Amino acid sequence: MPTHNTSGEGIIPIVSIVGKSGSGKTTLIEKIIPELTRQGWRVATIKHSRRGFDIDREGKDSWRHREAGARMTVMVSPEQIAVVERSERDLDIGELRDRYIHGVDIVLSEGFKGNEYPKIEVFRAALKREMLCSKADNLIAVASDVPMEIDVPRLDINDAQAIAHLIIDLFLSTPREERTDA
Repeated sequence: MPTHNTSGEGIIPIVSIVGKSGSGKTTLIEKIIPELTRQGWRVATIKHSRRGFDIDREGKDSWRHREAGARMTVMVSPEQIAVVERSERDLDIGELRDRYIHGVDIVLSEGFKGNEYPKIEVFRAALKREMLCSKADNLIAVASDVPMEIDVPRLDINDAQAIAHLIIDLFLSTPREERTDA
């Protein structure tokens, strides 16, 4: 599993934002994305939900296509594209990246706690819960609201700029506008 994307080509790096429910994973991702894009990086996200989701509403054309037996439906407008595909199993982040993600420099994932990719754990003392990960789980940093004695860098949960810089330093190289392949 490559950990660096230095050429702008090849495998797109994945960094997982993990943490207990209610820790602020989504909020942190919302803050990291603008920091990365402001510096010219193209970001994709993958959100995992154990509870499932449904963007196809009963009675809508795409829902009717699926109910009629379509394995995949692509919905298109001038501004966006959505793919609804039946899945036989829960795909891992790498499979999802390889199948659907292109034209970006990095993937931030949320909700895949037990994956093999580098992780930043979001930790809030008020939740009074144990950490999910350790360095052995490919933990590269903790974003926390309290000081901690841990064997990886601890960053302030409210300092999205520092967290984005860590991601850049570890996984990215030259911003898109400076690359010849952009």
